[in-house]
Amino acid sequence: MPSTNTITAQHVRELLSSSDPDPRLVLLEGRPRVVPAAEAGADRYRGAVEVVSRDDLAARIGPGTPSEQELEALASRLQSVVSELGG
Repeated sequence: MPSTNTITAQHVRELLSSSDPDPRLVLLEGRPRVVPAAEAGADRYRGAVEVVSRDDLAARIGPGTPSEQELEALASRLQSVVSELGG
């Protein structure tokens, strides 16, 4: 089972399916969260580090709904980027 500090396919799915017009996947105190861009500057998200926006992620994966395998691969790539940054 992944730790609560690991980006999972569920986080990627939540980002892609968010009803917010501009959601972002961020790390807040080391934990992945999907938050509206409009709220990213709010006090409760102070110190959060943006990992990727839905628009940027969607541009990378192209049209269509990604499979569970693709979601897992995307989550793994995002986690690798975060790990390289020291997150």
